[in-house]
Amino acid sequence: MNDDIKKELDQIGDLVDSKIEKAFNSAQENAKGEIEESLKSEISNLSNEYLAKNDEMQKRMDTIEMAAKKNAIESKPVNFKGALKQAIEGGAIEGLKKGQTRAASFEVKADMTTGADYTGEVIAATRVPGIKYDPSNEVHVRSIVPVGTTNSDTIRYIKESAYTQGAAATAEGNALGQTDFNLTASTANVELIGTYLRLSKQMLDDTEQLTSYISARVPSKLMAVEDDQLLGGNGTAPNLEGLRNSATIWSNAASGFADGVIANPQNIDVLITALNQVAKANYTSDGILMHPTDFHKILALKDGDSRYLKDQVYQGLQPTFMGVPFRISTAMAEGEFIVGNFSQAAQIWQRENVSVEFFEQDSDNVQKNFVTVRVQERLAMTTYLPNALCRGSFATVVAAL
Repeated sequence: MNDDIKKELDQIGDLVDSKIEKAFNSAQENAKGEIEESLKSEISNLSNEYLAKNDEMQKRMDTIEMAAKKNAIESKPVNFKGALKQAIEGGAIEGLKKGQTRAASFEVKADMTTGADYTGEVIAATRVPGIKYDPSNEVHVRSIVPVGTTNSDTIRYIKESAYTQGAAATAEGNALGQTDFNLTASTANVELIGTYLRLSKQMLDDTEQLTSYISARVPSKLMAVEDDQLLGGNGTAPNLEGLRNSATIWSNAASGFADGVIANPQNIDVLITALNQVAKANYTSDGILMHPTDFHKILALKDGDSRYLKDQVYQGLQPTFMGVPFRISTAMAEGEFIVGNFSQAAQIWQRENVSVEFFEQDSDNVQKNFVTVRVQERLAMTTYLPNALCRGSFATVVAAL
């Protein structure tokens, strides 16, 4: 098509040139240098025709050039994510969004060999609030043992250390028996449990809910350390004296069960003898503290006919044994138990409750845009009545029975 137009233009151009040459020759022959009017008219018409043909050719060339550019753009490789985004923005799922249809179908033309990875967010994700994490101890010792408050750094209490019974039925005229007892002043020091973190201000500002996370997560971890102290502390400063060291250890004599009295003893028999030891000391047990693994081992026990004994454990939703609630905590060492009257035997004294504080003025925080987070508490532990608690190891007691 373009060749035909070019050929026409060449013919018109040649014709115009010949007319102009003829007009020039005619002007030379004419003394006045005038061109014949008819010749001038022919040259003008041919020139206009030439210009019109040239415009037509230029327009066609422009159209061809634009089409070529469009084809080049459309043939450019597009990755799947980009093609999908273009399709969605182009209204491919409008009917589905407006409820006009229950499905949407559209063709995505993408070069799957170029940038075909589906990275990033094409559609914004639904953000779930908060930061998820596994909890620390579910049952804390402070939920079993009474908690008091103090304004001092030392807790002092009077404890009966010995008692000689002299009371007896006495005949008339005979002397009464003498009773003696010893009182001992005991003390427990308030100790500090704490930790600190250093975080950048940018991290606190840019990470959503980080402050709330720290305020909840770090104290829960601190409480786990508190449980370790309240149970296993050796009493040497700065450690508290924990219940596993202060409670009365199980024994055949104290429990009233001699070796061989129980045939084929199991863990459930250990609890029976421990409850009896506490009862012999004239206390009523209000809790059985053990590790979850030991608790579930008891649930797995069967009788001679392979029937579970768990019906003797669970009464309603609260697991109990002979009416005494189980206290299940991972703070307890696996394989050990503490049975007794926790409400009478011991007490926790809180000097300073668990606190979370943020400080900008610490060390080189100002220079480095850091924030120091301090988490701490101050408390003491007193075990008034060791005989109200019976502690021991399942394996050791089973072997002794």
